[in-house]
Amino acid sequence: MDDRHDELDSWLHERIDPLPPPPGTFELIKRRARRRKFRQAAVSAGALAAVIAAIIVVPHVTSALNVTRNNGTSTAAGGAASSGASARNSAMGSARPESSAPASPSPASLPAHPYVPADFAATSVTFIGSDTGWVIGQAGAPDQPCATNYCTSVARTDDAGKTWYGGHAPVTGPPSGASGVGQIRFLNGSDGWAFGPGLFATHDGGRTWARVPTGGYRVTDLETVGDRAFAVFASCSGTGTAFAAQCTSFSLYSAAAGSDVWAAVPGASGLSAGGQAASASLVLTGRRGYLLAPGGTLYAGPVDGSAWQPVGSGPAGGASCTTGTAQQNGQPSGAMLAAADSAHLALACAIATGSGGGAQVFTSSDAGKDWQQAGPAPGGSTVTSLAAQPGGEIALATTAGLDVSHDGGATWQQLEQGAAGPTGGFSYVGLTSPAQGVAVPANAGEHAIWFTYDGGQSWAPSVIKG
Repeated sequence: MDDRHDELDSWLHERIDPLPPPPGTFELIKRRARRRKFRQAAVSAGALAAVIAAIIVVPHVTSALNVTRNNGTSTAAGGAASSGASARNSAMGSARPESSAPASPSPASLPAHPYVPADFAATSVTFIGSDTGWVIGQAGAPDQPCATNYCTSVARTDDAGKTWYGGHAPVTGPPSGASGVGQIRFLNGSDGWAFGPGLFATHDGGRTWARVPTGGYRVTDLETVGDRAFAVFASCSGTGTAFAAQCTSFSLYSAAAGSDVWAAVPGASGLSAGGQAASASLVLTGRRGYLLAPGGTLYAGPVDGSAWQPVGSGPAGGASCTTGTAQQNGQPSGAMLAAADSAHLALACAIATGSGGGAQVFTSSDAGKDWQQAGPAPGGSTVTSLAAQPGGEIALATTAGLDVSHDGGATWQQLEQGAAGPTGGFSYVGLTSPAQGVAVPANAGEHAIWFTYDGGQSWAPSVIKG
């Protein structure tokens, strides 16, 4: 029997010659290789062109970005400045009544960087650090269907007032009865509120704003701290610019950052002065908040939205140191409260007109339980605002200018305000740090905010323009 295995093995060991390729194979391979090299060169050229274009564009975009960081939050407002009617519309909005105001425009429909109107008249300022702040006010809008000749406008700085650029604003007008806004506060780079008497909120750094219903109440004060905002909701019947006139009942409300749900703070609702027109003064510290209510009762509580309670009263305990009626911006005209920290408070009590004006200042180092009388502030003017910082620094805004004490109110000095101070003095003063402070002129026609960078030794205006 033949061995088939031996035949197979012999065949495997035979020399095998490969078959030649079909005619034209090598030419086909060469043509495909050339086409592949051409495509690679084209892609490389396109990528290089894209990189060159990006290099050309990047400096412009980067210079327009304004990034702020506060408590780990960052936001950006960038883009080139816009001009014309479309920029004015987005920068200032339309002063329709709130009840019929449309929803905020979508971000895609808004220019990234509105301009600052030439006649910007600032009424309020807020800072979230030493560099980043916003001002709110009114500006003429002859090319807009506003209910008045002015519409709300917002501007922002990221270099402590050295330069300004436009921001988007709530769609509303100036304070008028129950509508409009004239004040602004930001908690961080994202969450901010415009108020007085209406209430609007932004949670994207001012890119868009939405009206927050208040159930018929008017917001006369609003402050922020930590991760919350607190506001005074009042029942008022004042008309026109006197939106905070004839306010007879006050309640403290609070909302968490990023939320538009406002809830009454337990223990601080329905506060009044026996049905008489009055006002309230709210201040917040990192751990504790204080509310000087109508009638002089001082309320205090944690800044987490839980219950507050009465902790005492003003030093005089009577009509001589009560909040009194409201100023045009909603703040008290009688007693004004400030806090340097959770234990150290300051209180400015208006002195009767017949005694030359001015204010008597009191301080407390035990959270308002006991008060000590400080030296009297310079007379001859009406006090409009009060601020304090740790270490004994107290600042007063008055109808004549600014007064500062560096020793807890024991001594005072009227400060130099540059070549010419604003007519009518100031309506607000705030101390953002021991070295830096801001003040808002009572006459919004000054188109400026005053700054100090040396602990209040000198002040100079920063014109709101951009």
